[in-house]
Amino acid sequence: MLSVLKNPTYRHLFFAQVIALVGTGLATVALGLLAYDLAGPDAGAVLGTALAIKMVAYISVAPVAGAFAEYLPRKAMLVSLDLVRAGVAVMLPFVTEIWQVYLLIFLLQAASAAFTPTFQATIPDILPDEGEYTRALSLSRLAYDLESVISPMLAAALLTVVSFHSLFGGTVIGFLVSAAMVTTAVLPRPTPGPKRSVYERTTKGVRIFMRTPRLRGLLALNLAVAAASAMVIVNTVVLVQARFGLDQRSMALALMAFGAGSMAVALALPRLLEQLDDRRVMLAGGAILVVGLALGVWLPNYEALIVLWVVVGAGYSLAQTPSGRILRRSSSAQDRPALFAAQFALSHACWLITYPVAGWLGATFSTTAAFGGLAVIAGAAWVLSKSIWDPRFEDEVVAHRHDDLPADHPHVQGGKQHAHPFVIDDEHRKWPGH
Repeated sequence: MLSVLKNPTYRHLFFAQVIALVGTGLATVALGLLAYDLAGPDAGAVLGTALAIKMVAYISVAPVAGAFAEYLPRKAMLVSLDLVRAGVAVMLPFVTEIWQVYLLIFLLQAASAAFTPTFQATIPDILPDEGEYTRALSLSRLAYDLESVISPMLAAALLTVVSFHSLFGGTVIGFLVSAAMVTTAVLPRPTPGPKRSVYERTTKGVRIFMRTPRLRGLLALNLAVAAASAMVIVNTVVLVQARFGLDQRSMALALMAFGAGSMAVALALPRLLEQLDDRRVMLAGGAILVVGLALGVWLPNYEALIVLWVVVGAGYSLAQTPSGRILRRSSSAQDRPALFAAQFALSHACWLITYPVAGWLGATFSTTAAFGGLAVIAGAAWVLSKSIWDPRFEDEVVAHRHDDLPADHPHVQGGKQHAHPFVIDDEHRKWPGH
């Protein structure tokens, strides 16, 4: 897997991603402590609102950023967004009012909503070989999982010698180093497409999603992934400390179990995807998530929770990690930023649904009800994904006919009936036979 780091451009971008992730993780810990400092017992409500603001920023900003990504120099865009994130992080230690937290969080997450899909869409251009790109996806998944383990440990170590306000300094350093790493990388220039209105550019990624069978299946599967991960993120603390009466260390170990399951699968995925197609692997991951949530209804003790979270983490990685391959196969190079932005926005829209459901069911009824309700959501989403994601439409080269194009159009000079790798674009607005 590490062989992909021999590519100097990808190596620089990968380490930029890792350093920025650690900085973001430190900010997450510091934000919780800042919320408690400002709101005391109401800190949970503050954090919940901040999380909702984060999702709104992701959903609203990502498609707009994707609309302009193909027209802007990617290096300048990524570096500028890192500097914006660093500038916002500088201001966080000095806030004195809760509304200031909300404003700065929106600005920070809006910059992340523009940065992340642009960054993700750049990687397939750097690594055109599918095997290398698959290894890069698994490496990226490992980076996210390791960050969830390393950042809290690093924050705990730093808090023994500095105040929580100083953690934001680590966030600033992370974003500045990330910007420096991007600056040293040689990035491919985007290929601008034909001129379109702002509305057309903003909605292009979503329109490609809705017209591509495998992407509609991916969207449904995103909801199953969001249901399972929402249960882990929102209710682990409730399960460990309220239901089983254990301490914060036990909660951290439970979250690490989820990360461990995800990492184990991420390590195995490159070889697994050489033997099995993406659809089969991702649907298997979704099925594991549904079964895992259903088994949670009968959760007897903490030890069972650890095992369950390892299994759910494995299912999460199976269902989530190969999605970049699906997006890559389903778009031209010039439309890729818009499509990655659409995936970013739509997947976070799923979390915007499942986070409140997980919290409301757990608080109003019980964690058992939360497991059951989210299992129903995940199960319905999985069935929908399997029915939409028809294997008949999985061939990369698709025979089709262009009765909609004039005979002198450059695309049909070889004949109106032809076959080639098929994606939705200006010449192909509908999937053949669908």
